[in-house]
Amino acid sequence: MTGPRRVIAKVLGDATDHPDVVELHRRAAAVDERISLSTVYRTVKLFEDQGIIERHQFGDGRARYERAPKEHHDHLIDMNTGDVIEFHSEEIERLQAEIARRLGYRLVHHRLELYAVPLEDESD
Repeated sequence: MTGPRRVIAKVLGDATDHPDVVELHRRAAAVDERISLSTVYRTVKLFEDQGIIERHQFGDGRARYERAPKEHHDHLIDMNTGDVIEFHSEEIERLQAEIARRLGYRLVHHRLELYAVPLEDESD
């Protein structure tokens, strides 16, 4: 693995959010200013193809990334701030599997994204 790829991998590994390529570049360039935006794009594509990271589209027009999770989780996206909250619900998992079964299928993969606004916004 090249030096720039190591830096990008570390930045992704340290991320607690779901950064896009521009943000990944900003963080990587803070470590090594020689890392170009095109290097970040190529590296992200390589990591995605190898299953190291996952790409998400959260409705804001940007591809955002996270390390490939060890355990399944879903996402709730705050429509006001763009914050992405990861969560896991056994109840939702059971319900999805049951729906697939009722329709004559065995669920093998799914991705759930909930788009929401804070409850306090409902009083406006």
